[in-house]
Amino acid sequence: MRISILGAGSWGTTVAALVCKRHDTLLWTRDPGIVEEINDKHHNQVYLPGFALPEALTATHDMEAAVSRAQLLIIGVPSHVFRGVLGRTADHVPPWIPVVSLAKGLEHGTHLRMTQIIEQVLPGHPAAALTGPNLAREILAGKAAAAVIATENPSVAGMLQTILQRGLLRVYTNDDVTGCELGGALKNVVAIAAGMAEGLGVGDNTRAAVITRGLAELTQLGAAMGGKAATFAGLTGLGDLLATCLSPHSRNRHVGEQLGKGRVLGDVLAEMVMVAEGVSTTPVAVQLGDRHGLELPICRIINQVLTGETTARDAYADLRHTPAGTESGPW
Repeated sequence: MRISILGAGSWGTTVAALVCKRHDTLLWTRDPGIVEEINDKHHNQVYLPGFALPEALTATHDMEAAVSRAQLLIIGVPSHVFRGVLGRTADHVPPWIPVVSLAKGLEHGTHLRMTQIIEQVLPGHPAAALTGPNLAREILAGKAAAAVIATENPSVAGMLQTILQRGLLRVYTNDDVTGCELGGALKNVVAIAAGMAEGLGVGDNTRAAVITRGLAELTQLGAAMGGKAATFAGLTGLGDLLATCLSPHSRNRHVGEQLGKGRVLGDVLAEMVMVAEGVSTTPVAVQLGDRHGLELPICRIINQVLTGETTARDAYADLRHTPAGTESGPW
C-alpha cells in the first residue's frame, strides 16, 4: 500500500519508520532541511536525535506529490495547524481513501476533535484516530507498546489494524471515537498538573491523587460529550494518562515540571522544539466544562497557572483546601 504521512515530528516520523518496512511510505514536511536529512542521512535530528531511520523511508516537501499518490493518508501535525494542513490536501487527495489523525488535541473556537475536522474538510473519506500511550522514542527504540485505532467503520478498523501493527506495537480497535480522542487530548491537561507536582516536590501521594482525580475529571467531561465511561479506563484514557504523567519524555509533564520550579510559561515553551498540546487544550477543556455544567477543578486551576493568574505553588494549595466530596464526584 502507498502510505503518505504529513508531519515529520517525533510521532509522525516514528509511525512512518514503522510502516515503511512493509509499505511504500512517503513522509511530508515543509522543512527542506529535514527532507534532505531523512533521504540522505536517514536521520531526523531535530525531532528524534540519535535514532537511525530505515533506508526505505523517503521524505518530500512537495504536498501535491505526497498526497496525490496516497492510498492511506496519515496526518501527524499538531492540532492548531491540523485544519490548515488538511485543507491543502483537498485538491490532491484521491477519493474515498482513509484519513488517520495522530494529533491529540481539540480545535480552538470550534472545540472539534480531529476526526470531526477530517469529516468537515474531506467529506466522504473514512476518518480514524491512532491514539494511546505512544511515546515515540520508546517505540522507535523497539520497546513494546500498545495503541488504539478509533473508527466507527469496522472494515476500515480491521484494515488499519493490519497495516499499523508492527513488531512489538500492538494495535487494538475501538468504535468509541469520541471517547478515544477526548482521552488523548484531555490527559495532556492532567499531565501538566502531574508535572507541577514533580517540580514542586510535593510527593508521590499528592501526585497520585492528582492523576487519579484528573482521570475522574476527564471521564466526567468525556462522558458528558458522548464518550463511553469505560473507554477512559482503557489504553486511550488511563493508559495514555499514566504514560504522559510519569514519563520524563512527556512534553506536557515537562511544561508542568518547569512551572512547578517557578519558571515562566513563555520561557519554557520557547526552549521546546515540539508542541505541548496540553497548553492549548486546557482553556478548551474549561470552556467545555462550562458548557456541560462541570466543575473540573484541576483543569480550571491549571488554566489559571497557564494564564498567569496564579502560581503552581498557590494552585496546589488551593486544591488542598478544596472540600472533598464523594470519590465519584469532583475533586
